[in-house]
Amino acid sequence: MNIGVLTGGGDCPGLNAAIRAVVRRAIEKNHHLTGIKNGWQGLISLDSEPLDLHLVSGILPTGGTFLGTSRTNPDKIPGGYEKILKNIENAHLDALVAIGGDDTLSVALTLFEKGVPVVGVPKTMDNDVYGTDFCIGFYSAVSIVTDALDKLHSTASSHHRVMVLEVMGREAGWVALLGGLGGGADWIVIPEVPSTMDNIVKHLDERRKLGKDFSIIVVAEGAVISDIKADTAGFGEDSFGHQRLDKRGIGDVVSREIEKKTGFETRVTVLGYLQRGGSPVVFDRILATRLGVEAVDQLSQGKYGVMTALQGNRILTLSLKEVVSKSPRSVDPQLYELAKVFF
Repeated sequence: MNIGVLTGGGDCPGLNAAIRAVVRRAIEKNHHLTGIKNGWQGLISLDSEPLDLHLVSGILPTGGTFLGTSRTNPDKIPGGYEKILKNIENAHLDALVAIGGDDTLSVALTLFEKGVPVVGVPKTMDNDVYGTDFCIGFYSAVSIVTDALDKLHSTASSHHRVMVLEVMGREAGWVALLGGLGGGADWIVIPEVPSTMDNIVKHLDERRKLGKDFSIIVVAEGAVISDIKADTAGFGEDSFGHQRLDKRGIGDVVSREIEKKTGFETRVTVLGYLQRGGSPVVFDRILATRLGVEAVDQLSQGKYGVMTALQGNRILTLSLKEVVSKSPRSVDPQLYELAKVFF
């Protein structure tokens, strides 16, 4: 087969490891590889290149994706799917491996339903793809958050401040929760758990009464705090209809409210795209390798329309239809209860 491979959506550490795994396994099985540039845009404009062992040599520890990526939605481009189908034929592609999150996988499902042999690989630092315990990029992002919290503890304790750290997480608080748990946060605000400023302020006051003169709070960018206002209106949205949460400024709002209601000196840090950058941690390198190899194995066995997934310590597959039809994977409530032990 001539297998096309692409990365869609936001970049994160581990994508190059996944591409490398696809290429290495496919060549081992005597397939040909074509790299699609910049996600689905590369199939709309037919921007691609042949891949070989030389091109993927040395990319395992590198961040980002050397193929490039985009948030292109074929539904929003006139004749988008028709162009993709025509270019798949023009490029003589027999199958596709699509590496991405919910949006990328939804396009993969549509193409499968139009007759394209495709296998998905779950990637998102938000870790919210249904059916897999972990997604490529998640643990690298958590490591960056934990490292940031370690550093913020130094200045928080030295100046007796409240430090607010805003991290990514649109609908799921996995990064905030595990990063906060690993970094010793004193309060964690995530989309799945209702929160109020009154509760946060009360907790900070209680800590001061106990003689704890500094605090660290982690806030997911998509969190909703019922008694404050942090709008997303007017900041635009991507081609899949997602509001730009980087302009929402929830961390800054929380910081101002804390200082106003407590009088405690408060500072905010927004990690932003730092969470997406840098070299993947070992877990992501191995996960990406296992998922990428399994994707090629599925295609080689004539099994299409599936996503490779990690459940426990086993790599298995789920149908793309099942994955896309489900809501984003939310944080386990028991894990949040565990974090509360340390608040």
